[in-house]
Amino acid sequence: MENQSVSEFILVGFSIGRQTEILLAFVFLALYMTSLLGNMVILFLVVGDSRLHTPMYFFLGNYSVLDILFTSVISPQLLWNLFSNDKSISFVGCMTQSYFYFFLGTVEFLLMTSMSYDRYAAICKPLQYHAIMNGQVCAQMVLGSWLGGFLSVLFPTIMITRLSFCKSNVIDHFFCDSGPLLSLSCTDTRFIELMDFLLSSFIIICSLILIFVSYMYIISAIMRIATTTGRAKAFNTCTAHLTIISISCSISIFIYVTPSQKETLEIHKVPAILTTIVCPLLNPFIFTLKNDTVKQAMKDATRRFRELTAHKVLGFWRKKSSFFVKLAL
Repeated sequence: MENQSVSEFILVGFSIGRQTEILLAFVFLALYMTSLLGNMVILFLVVGDSRLHTPMYFFLGNYSVLDILFTSVISPQLLWNLFSNDKSISFVGCMTQSYFYFFLGTVEFLLMTSMSYDRYAAICKPLQYHAIMNGQVCAQMVLGSWLGGFLSVLFPTIMITRLSFCKSNVIDHFFCDSGPLLSLSCTDTRFIELMDFLLSSFIIICSLILIFVSYMYIISAIMRIATTTGRAKAFNTCTAHLTIISISCSISIFIYVTPSQKETLEIHKVPAILTTIVCPLLNPFIFTLKNDTVKQAMKDATRRFRELTAHKVLGFWRKKSSFFVKLAL
């Protein structure tokens, strides 16, 4: 992947002083490390606890993998730029970052749509749930989400790599977003902008429609449950998913499902921080706040870890004490 007009770009980032940049870098570093830790804990629980070997938690484990990758596409480069004050990024690095950002963002919407269908099957068709959402179907839905994201942004990214960037190599953003990139090109980018707009609109709007239809059936089924406790329990399994959908969709619609307006690029940096850094941090906590199964699995894992640590420490001191007793004798 080469381009004759430019070899590297300069990421402007944030229009703040150097001291504020360092402070912001430490804040982002703390958020990034917490995000990695939280999602890795969820992933280890899903893999290691047999109670979580169900379709719902299979999707949740994949979502944690997605969050780890998504925040890792942006955060390391951003932290390097802030700490070192070196704002440059190579052309190949920029195109790679841009591709994986939109690839993983697309997978997120497709995966959320799959999760909404899983909740529909669990609540509306409980007797047929395990037959509908068997292992093969779950694997196909997850594989389809990743494959759909991979293919949907491949052609637009290839087209962007062929552009001539003769105006400037300074990107008015903290990562290689498509809008700021296209604004630097002296080639006619209207077709690419239209294609980006249509693809973003199609993926987000179609996902929202499918999720909306699923939840109409879900709400209708919940309202037919006789007891208040039963209704609350059924709805609690959906609240985390609905919260993530609301946050992700509102931010993405604000940034991408609007016609290109170069004068509004500056205000897009704040919601971009939410999607790339804050949301992957919040997702593990949102998914576990009202999920009693995950909380119990976490308590059991913590207890086993403490017991294992105590056993190893006790064994270590027993060996040491026996060594000193033998030495004294």
